[in-house]
Amino acid sequence: MHNKVRILREEWGLTQKELGEKVGVSRQAINAIETGKFNPSLWLAYDLAKLFKVSIEELFLFIEEDRK
Repeated sequence: MHNKVRILREEWGLTQKELGEKVGVSRQAINAIETGKFNPSLWLAYDLAKLFKVSIEELFLFIEEDRK
């Protein structure tokens, strides 16, 4: 799934570690989300969207052909 986590994280001036601490996951988890290797749980997606003050749909780009 494509997302804007890295873009927003950088705009907010956060490191992966700092973002992970804010939402309760590791730096590695943030890296995996940013690179598309891991799709977050609904609750983690919600926490990230809430932190960045955007909707989940703005943060995560749902593309039908990416559906598993």
